[in-house]
Amino acid sequence: MLYYLFRFLEQFNIPGAHLWSYISFRALLALILSLVISAWFGEYFIKYMRRRKAFETERDPSIDPFGCEKKGVPTMGGIIIIVSILVPVILLGRMRNIYLILMIITTIWLGFLGFMDDYIKLKGDKNGLKGKYKIFGQVSIGFIVGLVLYLSPDVVMRENISKPQKNNIEVVTHESQAHKSLKTTVPFVKDHNLSYSEIMSFVGKHKVAAGWILFVIMTIIVVTAVSNGANLNDGMDGMCAGNSAIIGVALGILAYVSSHIGYASYFDIMYIPHSEELVIFLCAFVGAMIGFLWYNAYPAQIFMGDTGSLTIGGIIGVCAVIIHKELLLPILCGIFFVESLSVIIQTQWFKIMKRKGKRVRVFRATPIHDTFRKLDSQLDATSSYILKGWPHRPFHESKITVRFWITTIILAAIAIITLKVR
Repeated sequence: MLYYLFRFLEQFNIPGAHLWSYISFRALLALILSLVISAWFGEYFIKYMRRRKAFETERDPSIDPFGCEKKGVPTMGGIIIIVSILVPVILLGRMRNIYLILMIITTIWLGFLGFMDDYIKLKGDKNGLKGKYKIFGQVSIGFIVGLVLYLSPDVVMRENISKPQKNNIEVVTHESQAHKSLKTTVPFVKDHNLSYSEIMSFVGKHKVAAGWILFVIMTIIVVTAVSNGANLNDGMDGMCAGNSAIIGVALGILAYVSSHIGYASYFDIMYIPHSEELVIFLCAFVGAMIGFLWYNAYPAQIFMGDTGSLTIGGIIGVCAVIIHKELLLPILCGIFFVESLSVIIQTQWFKIMKRKGKRVRVFRATPIHDTFRKLDSQLDATSSYILKGWPHRPFHESKITVRFWITTIILAAIAIITLKVR
């Protein structure tokens, strides 16, 4: 709203009104505003939730080697995150932008899905929303995003083209006309634009239609997988919020260079017109994460719950799909990926061995971050463990959290480095 107001005032030569045309100005303002809203609104929200006794027992001291009891801590802190993102975006963003609209819909959709899960838990059902309804909600938003990206005439790109010049020097330019594309970026590959339609070339003349179907399916998989990965990562104070802030910074950089034709040419990547508004959204996202850490850092005064974690994962997944960087997510969201993989390995291996009459687990506990705080004395005596001796000693959750942050910083740096390393 403020963007349109000041662009209107610019016609009357109002001093400073022209600043609102700069992405950098609006993005940094969104970051500051979201951080302030998160810190300010968070205090009142925590007091409100305490009055309503909306508590979640995260864990009991008997299963923590350091005897850290966490009872009487409010949940649904994801509402703080959602409000802190949406208010700056609505005030500072160009609301006619299709990418911004998709991000807002994703935030509200998955926020509501997570809210229903947390609300059911608070009402006494510790299992929360049934898994099939969660998956349906995640698949639905993935399908909607993929379909809109397919149907909207505003979703276009200009592919990068390398032209040989004198002295064997290649100059990267972009196609003169923007068009719809099924191409995505493959990391660490020189000619790194992979087309979904080419993957489906075996269907002959229908390969473009089949390519779009594959793209929509891929979008569903990405949104669902990252959303669940973020949900699993939300198990220690500040863990998910800190990792997500780092991922948000990396995505913001990738979105900015993809939306700037000069930088897109320099880095030899696809130019995506109008995607600069994603930078506004991602700056608000990062600010909300940092502001939430004010209360969620150890010892947590509030938990984000599924209201926050499902929303965070969905935002990351949808943003990556929009800027054609979804294949970078296994690197950028490596922590989320490993958390999910650890749960899959643990459950599937246990089922396989149980059919053979044995109770064998791979890890001490899953998601993988719980392995690092588990004592031998706390393990199930009826089961054997393949990695029982790893790690050699338990760590305090604050140390585990910071080390996971450091790992995510390294992975984010690698993801950005892929712009040049091919």
